[in-house]
Amino acid sequence: MGIRERCHAWVAGIGLQPQEYGTHTLRRTKASIIYKATGNLRAVQILLGHVKIESTVRHLGVDVEDALELAERTEV
Repeated sequence: MGIRERCHAWVAGIGLQPQEYGTHTLRRTKASIIYKATGNLRAVQILLGHVKIESTVRHLGVDVEDALELAERTEV
């Protein structure tokens, strides 16, 4: 069983619709939770493997100015 199938089986197992969720959804959700808990955009960028901070901002749906301000204040 591949990752996609495991993900769908897990989602179905908790009573959600498997066609509405996938590995990318879970990846994005975890990144969003980490960002909301820490405000550390740079850490999320590293975890997602993004080269450009703008990609991380777009991925999270964060306002660009707020995200860049947080990134400048955050040391990793």
